[in-house]
Amino acid sequence: MPRKGMRSICFEPRTTSSLTIPRQSRAYPARLTNRPSFSEPTKVQNLESATAMITKWDPDSSTFARVTSLFYEDKREAMEFLKCINDLQKGMHLLVSEDSASEKLIQAQNLMQIAMKRLQKEFYQILSINRAHLDPESVSTRSSRSARSSISDYEDDGSPEDDDVQVAGDSITEVEEVSSIAMADLKSIADCMISAGYAKECFSIYKVIRKSIIDEGIYRLGVERVSNSQINKMDWEALDFKIDNWLDAVKIAMRTLFNGEKILCDHVFASSDYIKKSCFSDISKEGAMLLFRFPEIVAKTKKSPPEKIFPLLGMYTVMAENWPEIESIFGHESISNVRLQALNSLVKLSESVRAMISNFESSIQKESSKFQVAGGGVHPLTVQTMNYLSLLADYSNVLTDILADWPPPAKSSFPELYSDNPESTDGQVPAITLHVAWLILVLLCKLDTKAELYKDVSLSYLFLANNLQHVVSKVRRSNLQHLLGEEWTHRHEAKVRQFAANYERVAWDQVFKSLPDNPTAAITPDQAKDYFKNFQSSFEQAHKQQSPFIVADPKLRDEIKVSIGRKLVAKYREFYDKHMLIVREERNGGMVVRFCPEDVGNYLSDLFFGTTYASGSSGSSSTSSSHHRRQSLLKA
Repeated sequence: MPRKGMRSICFEPRTTSSLTIPRQSRAYPARLTNRPSFSEPTKVQNLESATAMITKWDPDSSTFARVTSLFYEDKREAMEFLKCINDLQKGMHLLVSEDSASEKLIQAQNLMQIAMKRLQKEFYQILSINRAHLDPESVSTRSSRSARSSISDYEDDGSPEDDDVQVAGDSITEVEEVSSIAMADLKSIADCMISAGYAKECFSIYKVIRKSIIDEGIYRLGVERVSNSQINKMDWEALDFKIDNWLDAVKIAMRTLFNGEKILCDHVFASSDYIKKSCFSDISKEGAMLLFRFPEIVAKTKKSPPEKIFPLLGMYTVMAENWPEIESIFGHESISNVRLQALNSLVKLSESVRAMISNFESSIQKESSKFQVAGGGVHPLTVQTMNYLSLLADYSNVLTDILADWPPPAKSSFPELYSDNPESTDGQVPAITLHVAWLILVLLCKLDTKAELYKDVSLSYLFLANNLQHVVSKVRRSNLQHLLGEEWTHRHEAKVRQFAANYERVAWDQVFKSLPDNPTAAITPDQAKDYFKNFQSSFEQAHKQQSPFIVADPKLRDEIKVSIGRKLVAKYREFYDKHMLIVREERNGGMVVRFCPEDVGNYLSDLFFGTTYASGSSGSSSTSSSHHRRQSLLKA
């Protein structure tokens, strides 16, 4: 109760929970700038009018006032009630300037306390009753529609209206209209209470109701408090489920939960920039910290296998995509801990991703099995590595950031990457490109050692051709192509052709040499017989040896067969056409020549499937019969 000599400051700090509100003193200053001037009758009338209105709605004065909501009972009278409080406050300012110990001032202060008690009750009721209508999703939806409606109205009328309640015609649903009215009422009450110096009481009520909504929202999104030890004890299937759930939770939380709550908080406490930011901080900090701490805990998981990098990259991607919203929603200094937690999670995810890539490289280098792929086909290590890298390429945008500060491989290792590369800028190649190229190089070096396990030199070349072709094909069919560029791809395709040519030279050289250099040169019948016998013998041996061999890629398979056929069948046809008739005229000549040129071509067409046609084919009976005929010729 004010007495002579009371403090004449307008604001003093008050603390509730972690919020410090610059609070207007309920004792009014002795001197006011541009203070209102009221005649004595006017002061008396204002006080009497305020007394009648405020006493009517004193919760302790009657059962009606205790059980009835002013704002729901009569909105017009509610606005009058707020006007009375404002008038009362002006009158109190004037009374303080004249006589700080006057009885009228004491009466006015008692009335103000009753009025504030009424407003606290109304504030709590509106928040509680409209809990469903003021859920963050409804608020954020209403805000976006109102923004579009306001722009449309401005363009149509040229004069936007600044109303607390705007119902944008038929486009706003009934639920949104109810939430709009509730938000306007809450703002009116908050403005009045803050102006009267009751910000603490207003904030306390708001925090009790709204913090529970944030906490409940986080819980319903499936985000729970977990420790490092709990995460380490989880199997990866359970952890993957939690990570997938978290990815959805972040998107919803940023789009509706935190965004909607900030919109509501900013609207209700629009009269005080400090209060609205501090209020939002107290309400959302705990839930936000819980949400953004999860990636850090997962990133610290011990002994994560390399393939578990992708859930971590998913979390990093979602946080990076939502970073502008994180900075916008949690931009105030009072809630900077949330931004720091989110940033720290990004850092820990980056460190874990780099460690996993390093472990993946080590796993390639340490692969020491003596396993030989039957027929020189594609090695499982090649398949696994390229699947891994093609998936990594899908995260090239975030990996560019993650690997930016990681020391790159030597530039001299990949000259082809620095020319005609779509990702190269001013001679600089992104870190992700260099690291992917390096991992492929590590794989190819390991494949060189695997090729040495084959005793058949021709099979080792075919093994290298198969595996490098798989690498190139995987690059072509994935985002790796965009990272590595055409020059890299062309260079490695040329290496595939070289390996294939080496295979052809080693595997079929004896067959080529079994025919004379000049197949149409004149020779004796006996010489012709010898050439036919030598060719058929070397061809049978080569065909038998090559039958188990595999070329997995259809295009490469056809290219190798066409290359062999173009050289071998053409040369044999010339020799056959020139000397066949001469040999057949000789005794038993018909038994000497068992292959016609078409037979040779047909036998070549059966190669590189890794199995005999009869046992491995489900083709037509005519094709199968033709194959049996060729097999009979070979065994004759």
